[in-house]
Amino acid sequence: MEIFSAAGVCLTSLNALKVAYLAVAGGWCDNAVSANSELVSPVLLSKLFEKEYDCLAEVAANPILAFEKDFLRFMLSDGAAAVHLQPEKHGDKNLLIDWIEMVSYAGELPACMYMGAEGMPDKSIRSWKNYTAEEIGTHSLWAIKQDVKLLNEFAIARFVDAIERAISLHDVDLNKIRYVIPHISSMFFYKKLEDEINARGINLPESKWYTNLTWVGNVGSVAPAAALDELLRTMPIEPGDQIMLLVPESGRFSYGVALLTFEGE
Repeated sequence: MEIFSAAGVCLTSLNALKVAYLAVAGGWCDNAVSANSELVSPVLLSKLFEKEYDCLAEVAANPILAFEKDFLRFMLSDGAAAVHLQPEKHGDKNLLIDWIEMVSYAGELPACMYMGAEGMPDKSIRSWKNYTAEEIGTHSLWAIKQDVKLLNEFAIARFVDAIERAISLHDVDLNKIRYVIPHISSMFFYKKLEDEINARGINLPESKWYTNLTWVGNVGSVAPAAALDELLRTMPIEPGDQIMLLVPESGRFSYGVALLTFEGE
């Protein structure tokens, strides 16, 4: 069995799916499984932050610590999901992959999320390899960190840039889309995404959106497939209905958009 591992954060879901899709579509194999798993909880335990907190006179004097590290402890969840691909329909719930588009703005923007490193004032990243063993603990280098200022300024704007780009490349008839599955890290960004899409006149109304974030949690790369699975099991759908997946990744401001068509049995 050939194995491919995609690097990144949430967008690895579409990276893996695209590789599997191309392998099957190209006739190189008859079956492929695109699997995503997240086991982030072990690196979110409070014990990993205790030494750094002990080194601070007051956390209140350095509130950015809470925003860059602590808030992620309450935003990420464990989970797993998989998608099976093959050339012909099988079973009663088949989806055709029309296309998958991905784009990264890493050439324009610095890293926004990282682990085993620390962000510098000039927006460069200093690796754990350049710290002493003691500094690794006092700086909580094994904690996942996020530049919230960058996140708030660019995440949604670039997300909608990517959506517009994909729609334009494929000349999509948005009226044919029955469901939109937007992967978002928290409901804080749900309304922001809706507002930006509406402001640009993109016909993807919130009434078509489906998310299970509030009861499943943010399972990162697992989220698109997990939400898709739940949608197919719980929502009405008919052959010919189209589903659009919107997948952002704040790590390097990379984004993916995919269009699927439900074909039934």
